[in-house]
Amino acid sequence: MTAYGYEILQTLIIDIEPDQQVKRAMNEINAAARMRVAANEKAEAEKIIQIKRAEGEAESKYLSGLGIARQRQAIVDGLRDSVLGFAGNVPGTSAKDVLDMVMMTQYFDTMRDIGASSKSSSVFIPHGPGAVADVAAQIRNGLLQAHQTNA
Repeated sequence: MTAYGYEILQTLIIDIEPDQQVKRAMNEINAAARMRVAANEKAEAEKIIQIKRAEGEAESKYLSGLGIARQRQAIVDGLRDSVLGFAGNVPGTSAKDVLDMVMMTQYFDTMRDIGASSKSSSVFIPHGPGAVADVAAQIRNGLLQAHQTNA
């Protein structure tokens, strides 16, 4: 057009029609990019789900531990009150005698519960006149060792 005195600076080209193979290749590139983004988003969602599940499990275990600690504290408080009350009301008994009696009672309650449960399996525990005293001594020693460890 310069031969006629015109100079073309810009032109608007519309409705470009590339070859079908070029169109297909461009579409595949776009689809792959979208699939990559979708895979990243899905992985992030799964990561968040796992993190939330782990946080929930940790919170559950923490609260369960608090519940067990409170339950044990209530048992200790109840035993202390029982021992002090019994030793105070029955002359000639010591706190150790009362604790031995409480241990025996708990031992027999446990044996009854094991026997009464339909889903329990066999438990072999030595039985004899000295067995209960041995069990009570083992429990007492365990409690004393735990107390010394915590002190």
